[in-house]
Amino acid sequence: MGHGSDLRFKVENLTRVEGEGSLRLRVRDGIVEEAQLAIFEAPRYFEALVAGRTPDEVIDIVARICGICPVAYQMSAVHAFEDLFGIAVDPQVRALRRLLYCGEWIESHALHIYLLHAPDFLGYPSAVELARDHRELVTDGLRLKKSGNHLLSILGGRPIHPVSVKVGGFSRMPLRKELTALRPSLDEALRLSQATVDIVAGLEAPAFEREPRLVSLKHRAEYPLNDGRIVSTDGVNLRPSDWGEAFHEVQVPWSNALQSRGGDGLPYLLGPSARVVLASDQLHPLAKEALARTGALESIRRNPYRSIVARAVELVHATAEAIDIIDAYVRPGEPSVAYTPRPGVAAWATEAPRGLLFHRYVVGDDGKVAAATIVPPTSQNQAAIEADLATFAPAVLDLPMAEATHRLEQLIRSYDPCISCATHFLDLTVERAG
Repeated sequence: MGHGSDLRFKVENLTRVEGEGSLRLRVRDGIVEEAQLAIFEAPRYFEALVAGRTPDEVIDIVARICGICPVAYQMSAVHAFEDLFGIAVDPQVRALRRLLYCGEWIESHALHIYLLHAPDFLGYPSAVELARDHRELVTDGLRLKKSGNHLLSILGGRPIHPVSVKVGGFSRMPLRKELTALRPSLDEALRLSQATVDIVAGLEAPAFEREPRLVSLKHRAEYPLNDGRIVSTDGVNLRPSDWGEAFHEVQVPWSNALQSRGGDGLPYLLGPSARVVLASDQLHPLAKEALARTGALESIRRNPYRSIVARAVELVHATAEAIDIIDAYVRPGEPSVAYTPRPGVAAWATEAPRGLLFHRYVVGDDGKVAAATIVPPTSQNQAAIEADLATFAPAVLDLPMAEATHRLEQLIRSYDPCISCATHFLDLTVERAG
């Protein structure tokens, strides 16, 4: 990239991510003094849209925040309201919610691994070009994604923006035969997921390591999806409703999106890598076996490019757990339990495919939402992305512009950002001071 001052170039669209943004690097003597990841997506006002709505209306509305991970938004909301209202759901309802979540993890992780991230490692600009030379690879990824979408259709009523979740349970409980009909596709998905781990573990990742602060849910008896305590590598241990006791949002002048920080003002990292590191002891036995086979746990912790391996391990977990839930399913007599709303603060965190998702609602005397705060995983990860970009950038600044941009984009794609709930990116500005 040379050594001139105020070098600037643009990539009009960063493909294989969602949203729009720019990266500005300020460099002095080969050291990145400042990295600013600017998100200039227009506000979508979902926190205002749910004001004045009943809890069940909120659950339907927040599913529209994201087409890839609507279940995560529904789960954080429904658990928050049920925690406030003191609702105990049937154990089979809880299991089916995990099954619904497994479907979302399968379709989201398969999409990211095969269509968004793998082309970076294999030297292709997109999955279309990848499919020309590796058709079976892309086809397998699409089959995996389809199995997750099919599960969402059966449980949620449709594959995008499900409509079956409600406070106290579901609007309808599936018949056992409807779930057992999914077994063949999930058996195939499990086989493909196990093969995926071996494929991605063999991909060569750029040499980059750092010591991150990791945050995820951790449950005493199961891998974290919709329940558990918020924990971190530096000692945080909170109920899922108490996110605000250790973390807070800040507005930075270069971005429309809020960022999150720990109590000390420093960034932290969410997502598959954080979960695998912090909760690997709760992985399904088949996922544990897959992770052990890679020997990649330490590199997953230290190298963000290895997050693709963590996602593949979670694919094994989600498909294996989905099969176990279906095999144990006994249809309850009633799809939901009655409840009485009460005023107060409803708050909860669940694990979206991209990381911990926190919701907080103030419920008034009329049983309707008066105010809402929704903190998606990508906004929490933005500061960590900036920090990693600043650390990694000096290694690529002397490469040709196109190659340097590709390396930085690949790093951003490692987080699977979703900044709409994220990034059509990258307008990169490099300023060389001094």
